[in-house]
Amino acid sequence: MKKTIVLLLLCSISSSLLAQLKAPDQFLGYTLGTYFSRHHQVTDYFRHLEANGSGMIKLQTYGKTNENRELMVAFISSQENISRLDLIRNNHENGREESVAIVWLSYNVHGNESAGTEAAMMTAHELITTRKDWLKNTVVIIDPCINPDGRDRYVNWYNQQMNTPYNAHVETAEHDEPWPSGRPNHYLFDLNRDWAWLTQVESQQRIALYNRWLPHVHVDFHEQGMNEPYYFAPAAEPYHEVITKWQREFQNGVGRNNAKYFDQNGWFYFTREIFDLLYPSYGDTYPTYNGAIGMTYEQGGSGRGGLGVITAEGDTLTLRDRIQHHHISGISTVEFSVEQKDKLIREFNFFNSNKSYKYKTYAVSGNEEKLSVLMDLLDRHEILYSFGDGNTLKGYDYASGKQSSVKLSENHLLIQTDQKKGTLVNVLFEPKTYLSDSLTYDITAWSLPYAYGLDCIASENKITGKAAKAAVDPAFPESEVYAYLLRWDSMEDAKALSELIQNGIKVRYSESAFSFGDKKYAPGTLIIVCGENETKSLESLLNELVRKYRISIETTKTGMVDTGKDFGSSAVKLIKNKRIALLTGDQTSSLNVGEIWHFMEKELKYPISMLHANSVTTESLQSYDVLIVPEGWYRDLSGTIGSWVSSGGTVIAIGDALSMFNEQNGFSLSPKSDNKEEEKEEDRHEHAHIPYDKLERESVKEIITGAIFKCKVENTNPLAFGYGENYFTLKLSGNGYSWMKNGGNVVYLEKDATPIAGFAGSKAIPRQSESLIIGHEHKGSGTLIYLVDNPLFRGFWENGKLFFANALFFN
Repeated sequence: MKKTIVLLLLCSISSSLLAQLKAPDQFLGYTLGTYFSRHHQVTDYFRHLEANGSGMIKLQTYGKTNENRELMVAFISSQENISRLDLIRNNHENGREESVAIVWLSYNVHGNESAGTEAAMMTAHELITTRKDWLKNTVVIIDPCINPDGRDRYVNWYNQQMNTPYNAHVETAEHDEPWPSGRPNHYLFDLNRDWAWLTQVESQQRIALYNRWLPHVHVDFHEQGMNEPYYFAPAAEPYHEVITKWQREFQNGVGRNNAKYFDQNGWFYFTREIFDLLYPSYGDTYPTYNGAIGMTYEQGGSGRGGLGVITAEGDTLTLRDRIQHHHISGISTVEFSVEQKDKLIREFNFFNSNKSYKYKTYAVSGNEEKLSVLMDLLDRHEILYSFGDGNTLKGYDYASGKQSSVKLSENHLLIQTDQKKGTLVNVLFEPKTYLSDSLTYDITAWSLPYAYGLDCIASENKITGKAAKAAVDPAFPESEVYAYLLRWDSMEDAKALSELIQNGIKVRYSESAFSFGDKKYAPGTLIIVCGENETKSLESLLNELVRKYRISIETTKTGMVDTGKDFGSSAVKLIKNKRIALLTGDQTSSLNVGEIWHFMEKELKYPISMLHANSVTTESLQSYDVLIVPEGWYRDLSGTIGSWVSSGGTVIAIGDALSMFNEQNGFSLSPKSDNKEEEKEEDRHEHAHIPYDKLERESVKEIITGAIFKCKVENTNPLAFGYGENYFTLKLSGNGYSWMKNGGNVVYLEKDATPIAGFAGSKAIPRQSESLIIGHEHKGSGTLIYLVDNPLFRGFWENGKLFFANALFFN
């Protein structure tokens, strides 16, 4: 009797709470789609749902953005499931039997793809009101806005620009979003390319939570061009070969369920085109490589859509339409997941430890500081590793491209594919990714040993190492000291240098190799002479840097070397505290500006000034020592910049920006041509008769989509200090520049160079033969440094970053 009374009381309370529950329109005071909601309004609404949702919704704040906005997820399920949420998660995380399917819906990773967040509120409300039956065996996790900083940038701009009523004509101001747009986060990164690399604070905090749940299904809601219909799964080829038959089948099933509702409403959609499942750092592929059914949904609209816009076909696409489409596809996905719950749980392959990949063990070795940075990434992904204990390992050598063997020491990092995260390990470490189709949406090579500048052997045998290596006291020995020495061979050393300079410490570097007895020091070694740094805090500062950056600092009692140049030589140069500027604004690539900005502020932690390219003059540059010219589409600034360089400035130009500094403008760069005028008659005839349906595929012959090339390095040049004789570059373009005629070829490709991994078009490859990767030239009393390939690309190509630091400090 008492139980019956309690149940009746609980039901009465639940009914009372639901009666107070408001739909988004009621709570916000406007109809969804007639106004863009700011982030704080969205989080307020989800708190209203939690307070009045009869125990069917629980919120969790999982972090903050760079601009201090809240990152939040909502867990939506039955009262019973919410009350035992931790148990459900724990059972699922540890592979114990659990009858609850987990579906994660992520919205607004791109800030100006703004219909998603509005749809998230509508979907959450419907789930806890009219779809309660689905929640008995399902937990739905909703992240209403992955990128609040970008979203509010867009929303604030649009709400200021919009007409009342809105103007649907696309040429009007409210459809012309200014640079850098709301798409990226605070540091102008594309968060949908950062799931695997985790360079951004939003990604780092989200993955920590994602790894706690590892959902069965994950949908990433996007928007595409305003003239496109809706896109949903199944995805296009190429699929990565690790994707299972079951994952493919479920995508097809979801797609058919979505199609059913879109057909009923007469809405246009497409599948199996454009959006493939290869690059590992997307919101669909990363979950897929962690066992889930990962999918991207794309609604037409994006930043140009506004509240309503007239499309190329003359129809008016409204924000209300866009919201409704995302809402229906989300509800449909949850419905299908509920219907397929048992099979979904049974087939979920994340906990299958018998992953039969070609390579069972990756043995990674090299610079200890670089290894430590790699281990940080592995830890964030909860990828397990061990250390060598004397076994011999045979396999594919990444450096030579041939079979090799090595005796494993404790300085070898061993990563096995026979672990929970084995699929992700295989994708991130495999030397070459198989392409089932050359038409891809993103880069086609990313192998972490190349990206981190480490040696690696991939073995087809499972090799077990020891759990930990011997601890080493990082502090340098205390003794009578003339100078402290810091070997220059990793970004951790560059971070330490930045901190030393900003603490007023005078730091020098040697342009030549030197030695004391049997201790040899390479060019670029940093020298901190005690006599010119008479501060009591020097030793404590150095000890702090040793602990902070896991670097090694040595000492010497004398400035007279046994071989090389003494410390008073002109070959030992003082590193100046440089004043650095970065061009920004609508002539520049926001992505590359963001990569540099983030590198300077969050990694190197060195001050930088942002100058609008539209207003830069020779006079305005006089306050600076270094000007960084990012990738972009410039009106010719070569005269302005060239005049400043001649008076002593240093330019670092990247990628497309190099086109300004050609021979016609008085510089030394010479783009490599296609020699089309020399094309054979039979080739011209063939190209003139390419079938229409083959044009797209023919065009890929001209491009390189993120392929890795092995380069030669002239490492006596200060721009290459810290590198060996070879470097692996990630090429993102089919363009090429000839070797520089008057020297200055620091990193370059040799004759007939071809990619070692990734796709390169047959017509783009010849342009890479004997082409420049990094070069420099002197003009007047200044210097221009050319980075043909962007070494800071998406912040994940770790081994390129030291080149950038060299360009800043050693010129």
